[in-house]
Amino acid sequence: MTTMQDTARILLAKIGLDGHDRGVKVLANALRDAGMEVIYLGMRIPPEQIAVAALEENVDAIGISLLSGAHMRLIPKVVKALEDQGILGQPLLLVGGTIPDDDIEPLKKIGVDGIFPVGSPLQAIVDFIKENRRSRS
Repeated sequence: MTTMQDTARILLAKIGLDGHDRGVKVLANALRDAGMEVIYLGMRIPPEQIAVAALEENVDAIGISLLSGAHMRLIPKVVKALEDQGILGQPLLLVGGTIPDDDIEPLKKIGVDGIFPVGSPLQAIVDFIKENRRSRS
């Protein structure tokens, strides 16, 4: 039986003007089915709000979904907001959506732990979280 202490807590959000959230909702269900607790903030969430929620909720991972192509402009803002809250590098930072191959390494260099382009298997995301989850303080 899973206890609250070993149940992974995942924060999901959509940033920017992207108005499609079907994929992130499918992901939320897959994570819940895998025994994780999911907090979905919704769409058009500012980076600062994501960072504050991640700190307050003491999450193991933050998943950002983007289909707009604005990831190279918006993800650095999320990284900065996490840094401002003093939690950059504590919860895993995952980005999924329309991410070209050429942008994967630059995103990793600024602090993104996992990148899941459109079409990534849901189980790959679940496994990544389970294998890379850090201890919460």
